[in-house]
Amino acid sequence: MGYVKDPDGAEARVLGDVADFSGRRVLEVGCGDGRLTWLYAPRAERVLGIDPDEEQISLARADTPPEVADRVHFEVGEAEDLSRTAVFDVAFLSWSL
Repeated sequence: MGYVKDPDGAEARVLGDVADFSGRRVLEVGCGDGRLTWLYAPRAERVLGIDPDEEQISLARADTPPEVADRVHFEVGEAEDLSRTAVFDVAFLSWSL
């Protein structure tokens, strides 16, 4: 049996408590392999996940569920690289400082 991250669903509950992702344009800084992305992406209008680690971004792209593939996009990069005209309703980071 493999290791199950967050088996009691605490991360999903906390994300739901701190932000409303419904119909929102979301920026996730330090998205890694997309593990947290999949917890809120079904409710979001659009998601941009960025991370400086190419391998992690490759994993996130490969694991993108088909039901959110049209609205979730992953890019290799850092927050400083974003266009100053980029517009998001919710921006968050986890373990990225």
